[in-house]
Amino acid sequence: MFTADDIKYIGVQDKITDLFESQYPLPDGVTYNSYVILDQKVAVLDTVDARFCDEWLQLLQSSLGQRQPDYLIIHHMEPDHSAGIKAFADKYPQAKIAASAKAFAIMKGFFGTDFADRQLKLSEGDVLGLGRHSLRFIAAPMVHWPEVMMSYDEQTGTLFSADAFGRFGVPTANCSPIDEARRYYIGIVGKYGAQVQAVLKKASALQLTGICPLHGPMLAGESMRKMLGLYDTWSSYRPEQQGVTVAYASIYGHTGAAAEKLAEMLAAHGVQTQTFDLARCDMYQAVASAFRFDKLVLAASTYNGDVMPAMRAYIQALTDRGFRDRTAAFIENGCWAPTAARVMRQMLQDCKDIRFAEPAVKLMSDLDDGSAEQLRQLAEQLK
Repeated sequence: MFTADDIKYIGVQDKITDLFESQYPLPDGVTYNSYVILDQKVAVLDTVDARFCDEWLQLLQSSLGQRQPDYLIIHHMEPDHSAGIKAFADKYPQAKIAASAKAFAIMKGFFGTDFADRQLKLSEGDVLGLGRHSLRFIAAPMVHWPEVMMSYDEQTGTLFSADAFGRFGVPTANCSPIDEARRYYIGIVGKYGAQVQAVLKKASALQLTGICPLHGPMLAGESMRKMLGLYDTWSSYRPEQQGVTVAYASIYGHTGAAAEKLAEMLAAHGVQTQTFDLARCDMYQAVASAFRFDKLVLAASTYNGDVMPAMRAYIQALTDRGFRDRTAAFIENGCWAPTAARVMRQMLQDCKDIRFAEPAVKLMSDLDDGSAEQLRQLAEQLK
C-alpha cells in the first residue's frame, strides 16, 4: 500500500444525502474518493459529487501547491464521481482527460462535450507512465457501468478500483464495515456477478498491496484479503453463512406476529436469524440479509388477490440481483382466500437452485393451534 508523500487523498465526506442513488438510506453518510499522484507528471484520479466540487477543488489546489495537473483520470462516469470534470477542465485547460472510449461517449451526454481536443483514450492493458509511478489500466465493464476502468499502480501495488470494493459510511461512523459493504455490493453491483468474477480473476494476477475504491476506506492487509474473499462469495451467489432471514409484510399485525414467533423458535434452536418488517425497514438491508444467509422465510398477507406490495417489491429486488441457491419458505395469511404463498413462489420460480420448504404455513387471520403447530414444524425444517 502506498505510504509515499507523492500520492495524496483528496476525497470528501457526504453527511447530508439521505438516499444514495435515491434508493439506499445513508444514516452514516458516504465518501467520494479522489486521489492525486505528484510524480514527474501529475495525475488526478476522479472527481466528486456536484455538491462538493468546490471543496474538492480547494483540496486539489492545496495538494498541488505550485504545480499543475497533467491528467485527469476518470475511472467511472457516475455523477457522484464525474460531476467535477467540467469544473476541472475549465480550471486546468492544459490537462488531458484520460478515460475509456465509452466514458467519453457518456461524458458528452452529461456535459455536452467529450473534450475531443484533450482526450487520452484508455484501453485494457494501456500503461500511463508518470515517472516513478506507472498506471496500468484494467477494463471492468458492468462493474457496474459499461465504461468502467480500474488502474493498477505498478510501483506501489495499489489498485484504484472504481466502485468495486467500496462501502457506505464515513470514517467516523459507528457502523459495521462488512454490513455496509454487503448492503452496498448487493444493492448496487449484485446483478453483475459474472463481471465481478472476471475482475477478480484479473486482480488475482496482480501483486496487490492495497485497494483504493471510490467509496469507503482504503483497504490493505487483512481487510483487503477479507473483502476480496467476500466479493468472490457474493459474486458467486453462494450463501455467506448459515442462518435465516425472515421478511414479512403484514396489514394488521397478525402475519408479522407469526413471523416474529417463527424467528423466536429458530433462535431457540440456536439459528442465527434476522427479521425485517418490509413496510418499515431499509429494504436493502433486508435484501443484503437474504444474500448473506442460506435460508429465507417470506411471510405476507394476501392483498387484492395477490400479495402485499412491499413483499412484491422485495422479491423483485431479490430476483433483479440474481437471487439463487437458497432454501425458501412461506407463511401466508388470508381471511377467506389466501393466495400470497402461491404468488411468492411463482415470483421465485425462475431463480436458479431455489429449494422450497413445504408446506407453506397458512393463517386464516390470526395464529391458532393448527397454524402454530405448522410454525413449529417449519422451524424444525429450517434449524
